[in-house]
Amino acid sequence: MTKTNDMPVVAIVGRPNVGKSSLLNRLVERQISIVDDRPGVTRDRIYATCTWNGREFLVVDTGGLSDEDPFWQNIATQVEEAIRQADLILFVVDAREPLTQDDEGIATRLRRLGKPVVLVANKAERHSLDVTDVYRLGLGEPQFVSAIHGHGTGDLLDAIVERLDAPAAGQDAEAAEERTPLRVAIVGRPNSGKSTLVNQVLGEGRMLVSDVPGTTTDAVDVEVERGGAKYTLVDTAGLRRPARVRDGERLEELAGRHARRALQRADVAVLLLDADEGLTEQDKRIVKLCSESGAGFVLGVNKWDQRRRGEKEAQELSLSLRNALPAADFAPIVFLSAKTGLHVDRLFQEISTVQEQQTQRVPTSQLNREIDEALYQQPPPSVKGRQLKVLYATQVGRRPPHFVLFVNDPQLCHFSYQRYLENRLRQAFGLRWTPVRITLRRREGTPR
Repeated sequence: MTKTNDMPVVAIVGRPNVGKSSLLNRLVERQISIVDDRPGVTRDRIYATCTWNGREFLVVDTGGLSDEDPFWQNIATQVEEAIRQADLILFVVDAREPLTQDDEGIATRLRRLGKPVVLVANKAERHSLDVTDVYRLGLGEPQFVSAIHGHGTGDLLDAIVERLDAPAAGQDAEAAEERTPLRVAIVGRPNSGKSTLVNQVLGEGRMLVSDVPGTTTDAVDVEVERGGAKYTLVDTAGLRRPARVRDGERLEELAGRHARRALQRADVAVLLLDADEGLTEQDKRIVKLCSESGAGFVLGVNKWDQRRRGEKEAQELSLSLRNALPAADFAPIVFLSAKTGLHVDRLFQEISTVQEQQTQRVPTSQLNREIDEALYQQPPPSVKGRQLKVLYATQVGRRPPHFVLFVNDPQLCHFSYQRYLENRLRQAFGLRWTPVRITLRRREGTPR
């Protein structure tokens, strides 16, 4: 991490007159920078120390970037130096005005740098703001503040400290992510073979295995390396439906809670089904839990070796599972044997595929082109003479990919048309094996 005086540096950048100097004064709680309504008052870098919740860091105010300023070259040099020193960048825009070419040019430059950026929409005294343009910058969820009145600055300072203390601060966040072992939660009904699968992967009898359901009562983490990749396998207790957890089975009730918590912390889940017993209502409930957790998951049909089964039977069972489990239509299906190791390698290949797809980020320009093409090729149906209009789309999250579509009226979008848009995104951007979330949001100020 680059530091000045042993403290991390937070640089405030933006075009002239968006409130950068006011923001610096508000963050450090004293008058440091000159504040004036005329653009270009600040041209040099101004440093001040800020303390929040016991965390100290330097904040540097920079001159406004605009090619209309006669001192453009000198200011740009000062800003570039501040950015080079910075561990975190606050990119400030004016929430009351449409984005300008200067705003978009700065955003493009910051995206290319790869440094952590917090997007700050200043002058947000009003709550009925049109935020579509702010999302269009492709820099994530904005922090809405009013530097003059102090609104939202506490949340902004929390976000600054969180980003500075994050393991990936000052580094490539995605590279840091790749170095972290992939957390894989193995879930299923009692006695579906979860511990047997972990033992097969480890090549040792570390987990207690028994034909008696409920042998595993804790969520147990196991580190393993396979195919050059590192994984943390979480063998969870079998999930029973609440009606079967009797008053005297307090231990299994806690075990089910541990399994649910493991799902929430997992990157990818493996849901083991019993090929001999077939799909049960409890399996369907566990699929719902996996889906609600937001993690991608793989359906592992276990005990496939216990009698002779051919490709035709596998195809028939796959079709049956797809029909019975609509909430898992994106999940890969692997027919395996935890006991013999049959197709366990294929299981890990699918786990890697799910992780790769669910962490994918789609460029905003490509996303909007695909949405426009989808609307053109199959226009949305009219509802009482009115038609859905998608004004802008952006990706706001990963794991799973989460897209926000700003529209004239969300109620004009039938669930079947939203599913059509989802399928278009899956096909266009290679998202076949991951959950995909689409949120429709009405653009403020747009006639219904």
